[in-house]
Amino acid sequence: SSRLQDAASGTTLTIDMENRPCHLPAAPIDARHPGFGKAFINAGDKEWGAKAHDDLLDAVDWAVSEGIAIEDKVAIMGGSYGGYATLSGITREPELYRCAVSYVGVSNLFTWIESIPPYWAPMIELFASRIGDWRTEEGKAFLTERSPLTHADKIVRPLLIGQGANDPRVKQAESDQIVVALRELERPVEYMVAPDEGHGFRKAANIEAAAEAELSFYGQVFEFTPAGDITPVEIHNEDAL
Repeated sequence: SSRLQDAASGTTLTIDMENRPCHLPAAPIDARHPGFGKAFINAGDKEWGAKAHDDLLDAVDWAVSEGIAIEDKVAIMGGSYGGYATLSGITREPELYRCAVSYVGVSNLFTWIESIPPYWAPMIELFASRIGDWRTEEGKAFLTERSPLTHADKIVRPLLIGQGANDPRVKQAESDQIVVALRELERPVEYMVAPDEGHGFRKAANIEAAAEAELSFYGQVFEFTPAGDITPVEIHNEDAL
């Protein structure tokens, strides 16, 4: 699989090239990226789940037009903000990606901001201007609309979610919420929680387990048999694949 990496967001486009491994690094520059002046940075204000995601759509179009990707064999994967972008992507464009993988991704912007760790308190006003102000009724409505959880019913493609139980930045509740919603909707989803991890997987055993789970997941979706002796993941509601 080939991965187009957004260095700022941690979002990756995984491309199945007829089951031939290929790695193509690329970094779309969006309006949250530093180094291009204040006007460029400020253009990203309140654009989570909107213009901030358009670069990923452009990357898909580019990869397909260049013959690098096959149109119906593109997946999206990301962690942290990239996890949010992944969840947002499969609600905004339900048919574009063949499947998705989200690690420690935000599913509900309102509950996420309410649960941020104390050491982020000095940045609270920045959150309000960059993402949305949860302290006003208008802001609450805005954040709700931009939250993937609000549009969970639009998710139709298989989704794998990874979460650290001790994550102080994106609490486990963010992943729990979207998984519960999708299971109630009987959509194909698998959930892996590492009880000894925080914001992302850091321990070798957990990294290996997550990589194997992701490979098994892709194998089931793209219909190939992964090499090696790996434990297959069981996708909830896999009949909907």
